Amino acid sequence: MVVEQSREVLDEIERVTIGHYDASAEGFWLGTRDHDVRQNIEALLAALPAEGPLDILDFGCGPGRDLHAFKQLGHRPVGLDGSAEFCAMARQHSGCTVLQQQFLSLDIGEQCFDGIFANASLFHVPSQQWPQVLTDCYTALRQNGVLFMSVPRGDAEGWQGDRYGTYQQFEKIQQLLQRAGFKVLDHYYRPPGLPRQQQPWLAILSQR
Repeated sequence: MVVEQSREVLDEIERVTIGHYDASAEGFWLGTRDHDVRQNIEALLAALPAEGPLDILDFGCGPGRDLHAFKQLGHRPVGLDGSAEFCAMARQHSGCTVLQQQFLSLDIGEQCFDGIFANASLFHVPSQQWPQVLTDCYTALRQNGVLFMSVPRGDAEGWQGDRYGTYQQFEKIQQLLQRAGFKVLDHYYRPPGLPRQQQPWLAILSQR
């Protein structure tokens, strides 16, 4: 079910959610810098037709952990985040170009990237804006480029403290991706090796 909201409400959602991350940027970095997301990074790279170096957009890059990882692997990553604090930290931690852009007003070009890595970021997009954001990602990818996303799965939308989230199951996201023009390649649940009820994260790979 899509929650219809006014432009003013959407702006408020972004303002408050970004403000939360600006205010907690250092704590967020300390709490997530050692998270092991190699499974997700390797899944994106394995799905791409070229070996590299690849142009990769880290969509919602946060303080720059994964930007650094892609750079260390010999690729050409570019970060994007709405939080000014995160953008500054990501530049410092990775030495990469980082774009400060809000997810609901993206300007990421046409056929600029081989891959887009959206790890724990797209779920902050309100449901009514998913079609536009996915279309922006599709347009920004080169032919056969791949979008990776990791999102918390569920059936809800709304606030959790000062962060807004949209929680969906695979079947719904698959429909949205297909409507945007993507071919869904694969999906899996995380953390690996646990029963499904203990795997709150859904990862999806889709191709332009």
